[in-house]
Formats: sequence, structure tokens, C-alpha cells
Amino acid sequence: MKILVTGGSGYLGSVLCSDLVKEHQVVVYDNLMYNQSTLLNLFGNPNFKFVYGDVRDYSKLSPYVKEADVIIPLAAIVGFPACDRDKSLATAVNYLQIKNILKNTSSDQRIIYPNTNSGYGQQTEGVCVESQTLTPISHYGVTKCNSENLILDEGRGITFRFATVFGMSERMRLDLLVNEFVYKALTDRYITLFQAHTVRNYIHVRDVSSVFQFMINNYDENVGEAFNVGLSDSNLSKRDLTERIKKYIPDFVVNESDYYEDPDKRDYIVSNEKIESRGWKPQYSLNNGIQELISGYQIIINKDSSHFRNGFPIKYGQGL
Repeated sequence: MKILVTGGSGYLGSVLCSDLVKEHQVVVYDNLMYNQSTLLNLFGNPNFKFVYGDVRDYSKLSPYVKEADVIIPLAAIVGFPACDRDKSLATAVNYLQIKNILKNTSSDQRIIYPNTNSGYGQQTEGVCVESQTLTPISHYGVTKCNSENLILDEGRGITFRFATVFGMSERMRLDLLVNEFVYKALTDRYITLFQAHTVRNYIHVRDVSSVFQFMINNYDENVGEAFNVGLSDSNLSKRDLTERIKKYIPDFVVNESDYYEDPDKRDYIVSNEKIESRGWKPQYSLNNGIQELISGYQIIINKDSSHFRNGFPIKYGQGL
């Protein structure tokens, strides 16, 4: 199949595209906003093509959309801080990109879209399932959920509501909670928790790649539906997460504080039963991921990592 991945050199894309080229022809369309040099190992592969471009330039993107059998729009302004800094940019990339793709594709083309659990907002009671109404509490969540609604209302694609992703990638992100906490435990030896009780679900980046591949192969049976994608045994609070990390890095300090109110107020327990009932299950546990991160951080821990932290991974980023 011919697969177009917008934002394909990002955190998710650099893992996914390395897997997809083993069986498919892959076009990555990306503006390399962070000057990243991921995917270099794929340039000698006859199944791989890279196109430098911005998804807002639809006249340039359009021919690649029309040629694709499968479209995976990973290009996005990621996270609520970046989206709040420039809401018009976030709307253009996260929402209008999808609107343009839908206008210029046929029902024969497959669209598989990455939403996030962020759409569940603050669900302090019960378990979040796909049938309930999404209630995003950030501009990021709104743009992603509006895009999902466009796709599902037309019955033309599959959407994933991904849990918080973790694990090593060529284009590393340290703003994601597990990645960040393991990094801080190793380097600062100190983590301050604000709203330590709030709960998230988690998923390994390689399982994200796996579920995309699963739905490419099982598209017709699942088209028009949304799926939560996460680890069913890992609906954990921030406090629980630090305790899990302490099993592998025992000598760091955790301090809980009410001094600062975390602007990220997401708090929900998520059911992943639906995706599992269709025959897909994750292969990487949270424990696997923590150990992988501890090992992988040896490569970057002695470098200047400031570009991985605060601004870099969340600053106007295209590519999840």
C-alpha cells in the first residue's frame, strides 16, 4: 500500500515509519520544525520518500493525499501550552489539515487518525469508554476532538484516543509524563508532584506503531469507529507512577505540594476493552518502558538536553 504520514519525523512517526517501510511504500510529509534529523536510516530504502513541506500549504500536500491508499495525519501542534501560545496555528494544523484531507479524498482511501485521551478532560467518576461524549478542557483537546468528529461523522476513518505515550524514539520527547519523570529521577533525583492524585492511562510508543499497523490490515471491519488505546493495567495517578519508577531508581525524592496548581487538569480512568475485543493488545508494559528509558537515557544524559525539555518538544511542534 501507499501510505502518507504527515508529521512523520516526530516522536510517533519516526517509530511508525521505520516499521511501515518493511511492507509498504511510505511518504513522509514534514516541515522539520525542530531541525530534527530523524529517519536518516530510511533514505536508502526504495519504499521510503521524504517531502519537505508544511501541512498548511495544501496545494503542495494535495498530490500526495490523492495518491495515498492510507493517510495517517500525525502533524500537529502538540500539547496545551503550545496550542495556547498560538491558537490560530493550532487550529490550522490540528483541525483544518483534517478538513482539507477529507475534502480531497474518496471513500476508497483509508484515514487513521491519532486523537488522545485528552478529550475526556476531567472524569472523576466512572470509566471512560468510547461511547461517551468528549469534554476537552484545552484548545489542544478541542482541536483534536473536532477533527475526530469530522472523520467519524463522515464514517470514513478510524480514530485512536491514545493514552499518554512513553518510550524511546529517535525524536525524543521529555514533556510526556513517564519520559519526564524517569529523566528527572535520573538527573535531578527529585520530583515535585502537583495534584498527585490525578490519574492517566499510558501506552508504549512501539505499541502505538503496532495498533496503526493492525488497523491498516483490519480497516474494513472497524471503519467509522473510535478506539481508546492504552495499557489496561496502567490507569495510574502521578503518585502511583513515581512509586513504580522507584522500583528501578530507588534513590530519588518525591515531594507533593499544593503550592502550585498544575494547569494540566486531566484526570480520568480509561477502558481499553473495545480495542482488545477486536484482537489487538499491547506488548510493552509500563515496567518495560521504564527500564528501556533508564537504559536509553545514557545516550543523552551527558549532553545538553535543554532542547528536549521545556520548550523543544512542545513548542509549535508538528509531528506527534
